[in-house]
Amino acid sequence: GSFMVVNASGRASGQKAHLYMPTLKENDTHCIDFLYSLSSRDGASPGTLNVYIKVNGGAQGNPVWNASDTVTEGWVKAELAISTFWPNSYQVIFEAVSVQGHPGFIAVDDIRVLAHPCRKAPHFLRLQNVEVNVGQNATFQCTAGGKWSQHDKLWLQVGVFVQGRVFLQNHVCNHQNGQRRFSSLADLRCRSPPTPIAPPELLAVGATYLWIKPNANSIIGDGPIILKEVEYRTTSGNWAETHVVDAPTYKLWHLDPDVEYEIKVLLSRPGEGGTGPPGPPLVTRTKCAGECGFLKVFNLVSFLLGWRWGAEFSLQSSVLEWNRLNPASCLVDGSFEANRGRTCLGIPLQSCLSPGC
Repeated sequence: GSFMVVNASGRASGQKAHLYMPTLKENDTHCIDFLYSLSSRDGASPGTLNVYIKVNGGAQGNPVWNASDTVTEGWVKAELAISTFWPNSYQVIFEAVSVQGHPGFIAVDDIRVLAHPCRKAPHFLRLQNVEVNVGQNATFQCTAGGKWSQHDKLWLQVGVFVQGRVFLQNHVCNHQNGQRRFSSLADLRCRSPPTPIAPPELLAVGATYLWIKPNANSIIGDGPIILKEVEYRTTSGNWAETHVVDAPTYKLWHLDPDVEYEIKVLLSRPGEGGTGPPGPPLVTRTKCAGECGFLKVFNLVSFLLGWRWGAEFSLQSSVLEWNRLNPASCLVDGSFEANRGRTCLGIPLQSCLSPGC
């Protein structure tokens, strides 16, 4: 009958010829067997015969089977134990690679797809997909059934594909027995821990509390979100506290009056290393308590205006305007005692005769 053959005579080293099988969707462990032949007049190998498995239209990857070392005596049967499951598809590719100065022939024949496991080659049980967070280690459990030898080897073949934000790695768990290699396929999905896009929203503020909304619906990274936390600290300090948030809004209690705070939100997804970096900060200040909102007027050599809001300072001018406020316009006849109890732009005025009042 007919067969496919490559004449390696007169070829440069590394020249390749490919035979592509149709795309297959066999939904279980099954077997592909074929005959191959490497022949030459001088007994030297004419090149290499490789077999690739391309999964779901992805990259060709590394060979799952090859033969190159010796010339065969006639036709030799080889088996590929394939374990794929719906909806995955795959394509088998035969590749002949020539070696310069080594005339001869590389041929394949009788390629068959069988609906049962191979008779000689061990087959692999279903290799489960694995999902991990970026920066973490992944573990695959590879189990083979059938005839096994202590000289057999297992290794993992990796091909990387990018689909949006998900990094897919097709892992092939290979078994080597003589010149036969067999594969089972699975995906490694690397997820990015989530981070909020927007800072928390301030809903209400008091002297000892801040009421916020975490704003965790819009994120960078991958879900699902299983934990929300609020991290806050004073902008002038180096300590920080973290609280778990289990409601749409959250109230931070027991804060100090008239102090500036920085508030961030932390989000976590399932798995080790699933907590993302903090989102953008909300910087806000608690309200004053007591007299921290009074405006004091001092009778010095000329008008002296002091604004006490957390810390006291003063500005001096014979006719002073500061922040659109002319202190002279807030006084009656220039008399300080006459202004006791009055307000200036809604701010209570106090009068005294020394800057220490």
